[in-house]
Amino acid sequence: MRTWQLYFVCLAALTAIGHTESAPDETEYFAVFMEGKKIGHAIQKRVVADDKVATSEKVNITINRLGIPVTIDTMETSIETTDGKPLGFELVQQLGAMTTRTTGTIDEQGKLHLTTKSMDNEQKSTLDWPEGVVMAEGMRLLTIKKGLKEGSVYTAKVFSAGIMAAVETQIQINAKQNIDLLGRVVPLTEMTTTMTVPGAGAIVSKSYVDDELRPQKMITAIAGMQVEMVACAKEFALGENDVLELIDKMFVHSPEPLDDAHSAKAITYLLNPSNDVELTIPSNDNQHVRRLENGKLIVTVAPVTEPTGGRFPYTGKDITLLEAMKPNRFLQSDQKEIIELARRAVGGTKDAAEAVRKIEEFVANYVQNRSLSVGYASAAEVAVSRQGDCSEFAVLTAAMCRAVGIPAQVVAGLAYVSDFAGLEGFGGHGWTQAYVRDRWVGLDAAFKATGRGGYDPRHIALAVGNGEPGDFFNVASTLGQFKIEKVMVKSKN
Repeated sequence: MRTWQLYFVCLAALTAIGHTESAPDETEYFAVFMEGKKIGHAIQKRVVADDKVATSEKVNITINRLGIPVTIDTMETSIETTDGKPLGFELVQQLGAMTTRTTGTIDEQGKLHLTTKSMDNEQKSTLDWPEGVVMAEGMRLLTIKKGLKEGSVYTAKVFSAGIMAAVETQIQINAKQNIDLLGRVVPLTEMTTTMTVPGAGAIVSKSYVDDELRPQKMITAIAGMQVEMVACAKEFALGENDVLELIDKMFVHSPEPLDDAHSAKAITYLLNPSNDVELTIPSNDNQHVRRLENGKLIVTVAPVTEPTGGRFPYTGKDITLLEAMKPNRFLQSDQKEIIELARRAVGGTKDAAEAVRKIEEFVANYVQNRSLSVGYASAAEVAVSRQGDCSEFAVLTAAMCRAVGIPAQVVAGLAYVSDFAGLEGFGGHGWTQAYVRDRWVGLDAAFKATGRGGYDPRHIALAVGNGEPGDFFNVASTLGQFKIEKVMVKSKN
């Protein structure tokens, strides 16, 4: 049960967007707090040399999960010209025991050339660089140009390597206020930053900057919890952290027990958003979403019955399905190890429905160590380590499906459990969906491995994508922002 690791990957990426106004040639330290407890630190540095500007943001966060500490460590460095033109970046992510390094260079033709290395695997790809997008130095220059006039509003597209996407960002300048910086009260200007990823809702943060535009504090509400970054002395930032147990904070209460509803034909959920939040929850073949006039959502989850006779590999021209066949830095479906595992799982079957079930069963038995210490591993890493939790089951399942030519995606959302460390309700979870003939079929190797039967109507999808952290931005803006007010179970009889 672990959607939280995707949330923290997004959080680490978003701190870089919210703190791009670093002073020239200066290193600044921040303490990171969540729910009032110090969980880590951030270090910002800006260096100018040879007509280039290198701006780095290092974020280190540690939380506990059932008493087991998990650390997420990211280092993002953007390279730009002194007038803010993007040249490239480097991103190093250590998510638990796994480390991934991604470098990107932007050529004169507007192409982004990516190289991702993880363990002994290297993946290369080329993408179009989004037009008009800025990175750290470009955003710093724009902020200086706009100044701190109260009431002014401006926008920018800011690239985040952490979620590998351009984030629509709006800045609004508010009044100067006296702000508490760990006991030191300082007059600072408030800036409201609204970050929006298409189809994934918005995250709003409050930044407080001094007259030199240096950020001193940022407050962000993500997944129903408050995260703060406060400028401080190096010794305090890098000092000892508090212990924050996160499991209970990522659960959504169920209005009634659903222990026996795993075999139901469908379950309908009435979701009530909090604080006038406009929820963005996807509809797909297994889940239908209807918005009521009062802002509440009716979500009906009715797992499809996979049709037999489907063939693979997929040979059609649907853009979404073709995208769901490609290898990427988290789903390395072109790697030898993944291909060999997929062939072992599928055997000689020619039926796509049978193939995906065989892959689901294979992964359920293959991942042997259900480690809670893994942050967010790629499929290639899971193939070697054979350890992880729900997200590792999900990425390996998706990659193996793609390896034999079956379109597959990773899903993040909530799933019901009757007892998880004494908790009952819906916890953060990840699973897979594969395309068989003309519909997406839900697969849950993690639940199958623990005897819960696999994917069933007790799953609520919040985001669907290709395994990239940016695909799950919606989880950070949705989780913790609603209550399940009512459930209605429709049996198969």
